[in-house]
Amino acid sequence: MSNGSSITEFFLLKFADTRELQLLHFWLFLGIYLAALLGNGLIITAIACDHHLHTPMYFFLLNLAVLDLGSISTTLPKAMANSLWETRAITYWGCVAQLFLFFFFVSSEYYILTIMAYDRYVAICKPLHYGTLLGSRACVHMAAAAWGSGFLYALLHTANTFSIPLCQGNVLGQFFCEIPQILKLSCSHSYLREVGLIVVSACLFFVCFLFIVVSYVQIFRAVLRIPSEQGRHKAFSTCLPHLAVVSLFISTAMFAYLKPHFISSPSLNLVVTVLYSLVPPTMNPFIYSMRNQELKDALWKLDKWTLFHRQ
Repeated sequence: MSNGSSITEFFLLKFADTRELQLLHFWLFLGIYLAALLGNGLIITAIACDHHLHTPMYFFLLNLAVLDLGSISTTLPKAMANSLWETRAITYWGCVAQLFLFFFFVSSEYYILTIMAYDRYVAICKPLHYGTLLGSRACVHMAAAAWGSGFLYALLHTANTFSIPLCQGNVLGQFFCEIPQILKLSCSHSYLREVGLIVVSACLFFVCFLFIVVSYVQIFRAVLRIPSEQGRHKAFSTCLPHLAVVSLFISTAMFAYLKPHFISSPSLNLVVTVLYSLVPPTMNPFIYSMRNQELKDALWKLDKWTLFHRQ
């Protein structure tokens, strides 16, 4: 194989050698996928149907839920199909599409999380300017910028990755198409272009991370100055779920891509990839609904409405 154009398919990581374990992985992934579909689907439906939730915070939460559904639907159905049908193959263009869509959804989600930190900062630190700084038009523009930036980021990485000559076979050591695994198949120093691009992207992501940290430092300083305990509790109840989601997303992704090489192994890489690709989309709806009374009330009303129409 002299270059990527001669590769017609890639072979993904096989989870297990025995049929029983393959089926176990299938049912496990099916449970995770259904939980993610149910949780994010309920949040999307509740926010769309309840006019009390038509606010900037819930608008961005709706975007987050859509992106979570997109990211987990990009990787998990193919992994389930491979486990069920005892195959490892994915077509070349299927791999291209999977890598592009995954990076599109994940990077857009990170930008949305950054915007949500700004939303909480304005709501708590500058409440009198909230309607001006976060009007409906501004919210739509910010969400569009997040999705557009994610699209350009994914397009740039995908085009750059698959323009690199590949001659080290077509076996990927992961259950979906991932840039580090494809770079391992490179047969020239041209992969350094993608490494350089990843470094630039890491710097951009660090700026967003720094923005989130500074925002929350200001938020907690403002919350601690609130005289009433009820006011502090209400402020924390809207901030802590977002902070938990951000922490889960960033910690798993950073460990996946920045862990030292001497602790790297195929099994550890698999576990870490499952953590950052599957756990956040599945857990985010539950994290947001645990402490958010408004969202709980909307879900309860949605449940009662469904039961009423069934009868």
